[in-house]
Amino acid sequence: MDSLKLIALDETDLAVVSACLQDAVFKTGDTAYVGDTRTFTLEGNRFVWEEGADNKAYERRRAVLAVKRVERVRSRGIDLAKKDTVLSLLALRFVAGAEAPAGVIELVLSGDAVIQLEVECLEVQLSDIGGAWETRFRPRHPLDQ
Repeated sequence: MDSLKLIALDETDLAVVSACLQDAVFKTGDTAYVGDTRTFTLEGNRFVWEEGADNKAYERRRAVLAVKRVERVRSRGIDLAKKDTVLSLLALRFVAGAEAPAGVIELVLSGDAVIQLEVECLEVQLSDIGGAWETRFRPRHPLDQ
């Protein structure tokens, strides 16, 4: 499969990026906020859902998520001092602010943790940055059939 490169400029686009990042794993130390450029980045290992569930072998890829026009970053349920803590991303969601197109992008993590990015507007990029590797394990959730 070719490397994934996506841009999200509205909530519909963000839903596609969220689906591609569901069950991505990353370390706390793999996130960064650069105030000068107002960019938040997260580098992690995403599960390749777009290959379909019929495959006997599953795949992960190294990817980077870049959120631009970030005005403020907050988190809950994460010890930022522990850089090697592995976190699992469940979803991205957008909560509209009082004045469009501003709002908050929430990175919903397992264990009731969340990273909130207050943004001027939606401008999100997702890119695969490395090759794929095989994994025998498909992420499972309690609601899976």
